[in-house]
Amino acid sequence: MEELSIFIDESGDFGKFCADSPFYIVTLVLHEQKHSISEQVQKLNDSLAELQLNRHTIHTGPLIRREKSYKHNTFKERYALFCRLYNFTRSVPIKYKSIVIDKKFYSGELKMTEVISKQLSLLVKDNFEYFNRFENIIVYYDNGQMQLTKIILSVFSSLFDNYFEFRGASPDEYKLFQSADFLCTLSLLEEKIKNKIELTSSEKKFFGSSSKIKKNYLKYIEKIKFL
Repeated sequence: MEELSIFIDESGDFGKFCADSPFYIVTLVLHEQKHSISEQVQKLNDSLAELQLNRHTIHTGPLIRREKSYKHNTFKERYALFCRLYNFTRSVPIKYKSIVIDKKFYSGELKMTEVISKQLSLLVKDNFEYFNRFENIIVYYDNGQMQLTKIILSVFSSLFDNYFEFRGASPDEYKLFQSADFLCTLSLLEEKIKNKIELTSSEKKFFGSSSKIKKNYLKYIEKIKFL
């Protein structure tokens, strides 16, 4: 049975536009289950064990901002974790797509729900031949935002009623969930660069400049975009 797994993460919220959070981004990571990633997962686990972080879950945003569990880590330690997740994400057979909402034009819960639903539905319909190849489609989301949970359930259940399954899951359980978080963060950086929005001080400290982000990261993840 051909099975497709979709891991979903988001950046931003359904509130009104503000300069500190101008975009709402939904990132989908697609993995065809016939392609095993066990070797890549083991390699990532081994590399984390070398850092004495056997069970660590990498959260890209806090890692860059030196927040939460990373506030006592050095730049070298945080960058090592970032590179490990980046290398893992590049090595696995996945595709990703980010839906970007500019909150200057679509702000407020009702309007954003409408626009996200339409864009997600359009993404699936435009690629229906691809999605229809699978006998089972499993969507993983951590229920971080109930509004997005409702959108996911509504869109996928209406289009794939007989072979769609929704699973609430945690990044701790799936490495591809951590890749979704990673790609969502890079998608946010990509939008900021496109719109000439200045990087935050923590982003500058971590990456150096917009040109380095484009050269070292965006250039490579462009190759795994689901078009």
